[in-house]
Amino acid sequence: MAKISVCIPTYNRVNLLPYAIESVINQTYQDFELIVCDDGSRDSTPELMSQYIDHRIKYIHHQQNIGKSNNMRSGFNAASGEYFIKFDDDDRLTPDFLARTVAIFEQNPGIDFVGTDHWIIDINNNRNDQMTQENSRRWGRKKLGAGIVDNLLEVVFIYQSFQVGATLFRRQTLQELGFMLPNIQNCEDNDLFVRLALAGKKGYYLPELLMEYRCHAEQQGINRAIPYLFDKIKYLQNYKFDSEKLESIRKNRLAEAKLILGLRLIEKGEIQSGREFVLAGKSFSNTKAWTGLGLSLLPGGLRNKAFNALRRV
Repeated sequence: MAKISVCIPTYNRVNLLPYAIESVINQTYQDFELIVCDDGSRDSTPELMSQYIDHRIKYIHHQQNIGKSNNMRSGFNAASGEYFIKFDDDDRLTPDFLARTVAIFEQNPGIDFVGTDHWIIDINNNRNDQMTQENSRRWGRKKLGAGIVDNLLEVVFIYQSFQVGATLFRRQTLQELGFMLPNIQNCEDNDLFVRLALAGKKGYYLPELLMEYRCHAEQQGINRAIPYLFDKIKYLQNYKFDSEKLESIRKNRLAEAKLILGLRLIEKGEIQSGREFVLAGKSFSNTKAWTGLGLSLLPGGLRNKAFNALRRV
């Protein structure tokens, strides 16, 4: 049985998946199994996977799309290692990721997961130093020192410092919590870290750039943003914190998500439902809310021009 189970969920990413797979094969720590779980890809992913003859690589091919979190869960259920990591098919691990994170577990037997910092790379695998530094600052990792995180709930909820694809978990810990919740397309990683913190689990932060997160055009666009915002609202509605500070932040983020979703729906032409979400979220920003409601009165072509102009401003 392998020490570490590495899971790469994939869907129609045959152009990028080989980079993710090779980043695992090229690890300096070799006691792993690699599980590629395919959510019903319609490209040539099955043909690609047939070329890998390494016995450590398992391929789970769902004939139909079963959804993002359900696909991840299928990979997790097939895992047998003491430790587990899931990262996306457009990202990569640096060669020392497994070696460095496993070493932390060996030195600290009481911890449940080890998270690291990560590079930002582009579609051509080029690292962007400036974006990497900005990303680390934005998500609070610049303020985190090496070691066990004391205020874990604040770190994972307020700052969202841990990135699931840059984190190695004790598999038993994930089994206790049920891993990712089923039937979720977005925010499943935020939800997992919050549940880990609420359950009293211990997280360790390793301030080293040991993973590569890819930014590219497929991640952008209104059709991707709207489902994300719907799921973010569901995620934020699942919790009510005892801490007055955390609860205030949760309510504020919930109002913001509703407002932004409403604006996106209005922009797309779903006027009535968009107005309802804008009104539900107007406590976040009355100015944005009234602007959005005003734009909803414009005809389609003029409305889109107005939204584009506002973005430029």
